[in-house]
Amino acid sequence: MGTKQEIDLSITYNIREYPDIKSGRCDNCDNAQFKSSIKNAVFLRKCRNCVMKKII
Repeated sequence: MGTKQEIDLSITYNIREYPDIKSGRCDNCDNAQFKSSIKNAVFLRKCRNCVMKKII
């Protein structure tokens, strides 16, 4: 299987703990399109393809 880790899409990851494997790309599906939102001074990036969420 290699070194690819399982990504749980129900968890919101923090970019400080889990930096991008490829900068600006989704770790799960390698997509470069995201839906971004800001709430309570938290910048959230959600992949448009697989909905993986990461706090930036």
